Amino acid sequence: MLTLAVFLEAYGDSSFQMALYRSSGMSRAIAIMGGIASLVAYGLVVNAARWDFGKLLGAYVVVFFLLAQIVARVRFGQTPTLPIYLGGTLIVAGGLIISICGE
Repeated sequence: MLTLAVFLEAYGDSSFQMALYRSSGMSRAIAIMGGIASLVAYGLVVNAARWDFGKLLGAYVVVFFLLAQIVARVRFGQTPTLPIYLGGTLIVAGGLIISICGE
């Protein structure tokens, strides 16, 4: 459920980026509609389950970061730079601390 929510959020955001910067005309309209649909679905999925989101925040941020890198590579051909790898290491470490040590 968490991974699906993260995917929908990242895909929706990337659809808007495609609409604004990488398309025009009908393809822009389709990208905007795809972004809207993805983000509405994200809102429904993330709020459907009754979970303590504060406790899952660490895992959510880590999964979002990792999936965002995959989306950036697949949809935009962007490869992570050294600062992204270093920052990502800190994100993963922070997520582990929150998930493992969070009360």
